[in-house]
Amino acid sequence: MRAIPFACALVLLSCHRQPAPKPAASPSPTAPPAAAQAAGVTVAGKVLERIDAGVYSYLRLDTLQGEQWAAVRKCELRVGDQAVVTHAMAMDGFESRTLNRKFERIVFGILEGEGAPGAGTATPPSPHGQAGDVHGGTPSAPPAELGPIAVRRASGPDAATVAELYAKKAALRDQPVAVRAKVVKVLPGIMGKNWLHVRDGSGSEEKRDNDLTVTTDDVATVGSVVLVQGRLHTDKDLGSGYRFSVIVEDAKVTKE
Repeated sequence: MRAIPFACALVLLSCHRQPAPKPAASPSPTAPPAAAQAAGVTVAGKVLERIDAGVYSYLRLDTLQGEQWAAVRKCELRVGDQAVVTHAMAMDGFESRTLNRKFERIVFGILEGEGAPGAGTATPPSPHGQAGDVHGGTPSAPPAELGPIAVRRASGPDAATVAELYAKKAALRDQPVAVRAKVVKVLPGIMGKNWLHVRDGSGSEEKRDNDLTVTTDDVATVGSVVLVQGRLHTDKDLGSGYRFSVIVEDAKVTKE
C-alpha cells in the first residue's frame, strides 16, 4: 500500500484546491486518504451488516450500484434499515488496524441527520480511539456567506495574514504560524479531525489566496473569530485531483 505524503480529515476537497492528475492513490493507515469525488456525493442503501469499532460504525450497504462499505460515526442502525451517507468520500485499499481488515473500496461520510458542513459546532471523534483508522476526504462544501470580512492581524513573531501565508509559503514552509481569522466552513470528524476554512479579509478570490484550510482537534463555529496556531505545510497532495497550496495541520484553534 502506497503512502500519500502527509505532514492529520473536515475534511477540505478545498475550495482552493489546485489541479492535479485524477488517478487515486492508496494511502497508509496514518495518512489522509484520497477523495474520489467532490463533496455532495450521497450513497444510499439497505444495511446488510454493521461492524462497530471505537467511535465508528462500518456499514455494508446494498445500493443500486451493488454492495458498498461505508464508514460513519457510531450509529444504531440495524440490518434491514435504510442508510443514507452524505458528503461521501471514496477510498480504495483502506486498511483498518482496529478491525484487522482491509477494505477493497469504502466511502467515508456523514449519516444523514447527523449534521453537515458549516452547521456549527460538533464533537469530533477522538483520533486516539481508533489507532490507524483515519478517515478520508477533504471538505468541499462552499463557505458560508458571512458578508465582508475584516479581521485584525494576529500579533507576535509568527503572525501573518492569510494572504501572506500564500505569498511567503516557500519561506514559511514547515514553520510555526499564527493567524487570526473568521471561520467560514466546518466539517467535523473527517480523518479524526475537524476541517476548517478561515478567512481574514486579505487576499482575493481571483488570486485564490484568501482562504486557509486548517485541521484541528478543537471545535469551532462558523462565523466565530479564532486564533489559529500551527505549522504551515505547502503543496499538500491528497491524490485524486485534490491539492492544497497551503494548509495548517494539527492546529491549536482558540476562540477570540
